[in-house]
Amino acid sequence: MLQKPKGTIDILPKETAIWHEVEKVIRECTAAAGFNEIRIPTFELSSVYKRGVGDTTDIVQKEMFTLNDREGTEFCLRPEGTAGVVRSVIENSLYNEPMPLKLYYLGPFFRYEKPQAGRSREFYQFGIEMFGAETASADAEVIALGDRVIKKLGLKANLNINSIGCPDCRPKYHDALRDYFKSHEDELCGTCKERLVKNPLRILDCKSPICGAIADGAPKTIDHLCEGCNSHFETLKATLDALGIEYGINPRIVRGLDYYRKTVFEFISDDIGAQSTVCGGGRYDGLVQQLDGPALCGIGFGMGLTRIILALKAKAEKGEMQLPEIGQPLLYIAPMGEKGVMYAMKTVAALREKGIYAETDVVSRSLKAQMKYADKIGAKYVLVVGDNELENNVAILKNMRDRDDSKEVELDAVVNLIG
Repeated sequence: MLQKPKGTIDILPKETAIWHEVEKVIRECTAAAGFNEIRIPTFELSSVYKRGVGDTTDIVQKEMFTLNDREGTEFCLRPEGTAGVVRSVIENSLYNEPMPLKLYYLGPFFRYEKPQAGRSREFYQFGIEMFGAETASADAEVIALGDRVIKKLGLKANLNINSIGCPDCRPKYHDALRDYFKSHEDELCGTCKERLVKNPLRILDCKSPICGAIADGAPKTIDHLCEGCNSHFETLKATLDALGIEYGINPRIVRGLDYYRKTVFEFISDDIGAQSTVCGGGRYDGLVQQLDGPALCGIGFGMGLTRIILALKAKAEKGEMQLPEIGQPLLYIAPMGEKGVMYAMKTVAALREKGIYAETDVVSRSLKAQMKYADKIGAKYVLVVGDNELENNVAILKNMRDRDDSKEVELDAVVNLIG
């Protein structure tokens, strides 16, 4: 029997109504904040991510799906959105647009990792990127948009923020981390021993309980910030306070990508069961230049839609919210005889032109079977039409939710009556 690839998901018709609602909220919130949609390729040159995301990251070292074309050029399925969007901004000279440039995207992404609840190899993500605004107010606006989307969806998530400094202050912090972790080197996992040499900041993001316990005692980034980074972080906190957005400071947040600097943040939800990051992001002021573009600062986030959907389903199971359901027809016309079929087809087509969901029989069911089918698909009204009804231009419109509420209607007035 054919099966889907490991780590992928089928989104079935009964579930797409939930996805549509989530996407609707996203589009409404982004439009209100002035963000416009950008659509980038599903695969890119591998160099876009190797140069943009960083050689020391798990994404580049372990998680990219790569492929070669017939000329031997290496591509990869996009593992995240920011580097691809930056490539598009540079290639299409969007840096000449009025600033700040506000973009958002929705779509599938791919990472080769162990499938588990809320984590799949093909996953769907909503992300935003804002270019050309280097102030802490821009950071707060991006965070506020993530907060607004989560709250509009009816979810709760705790915001954690941190600052990981800039190229001026980070080297001294790296030295402090190396000095600390060297005293625990024998206890670190194999991956973190490599990180100790290449990028000690990544040790703070290790999921190993042993490494995590060691990292709890590590020097904090916010204690090693330069004057500019410290001022930026203090302004961010003051702005979030002014906006009424609650937050906690978590010095362990460094995010898993090398391009971040200064502000990093995560929204953590416990609606799924165990605490889970449903949205994360930060500032990446040097990334555009790193990919051969102009000096253009940026900040953004990625929101995992698969985890968002899981959280919504969990709340629905607890009875805390009602999820949208697949559409149900307002009218089902049950035809009898060839003339009845012709009437039903024309009337249903006319109703659909008006944007009204209507159905009729196209598989030659008996009248009894049609009535059962209309009930199963949740049709609100049923109209039985045969030769007698057509001859008299009259039929009974049956209310399937209230069987006592049935009435006689003129057939040539049904479109206007229902419409």
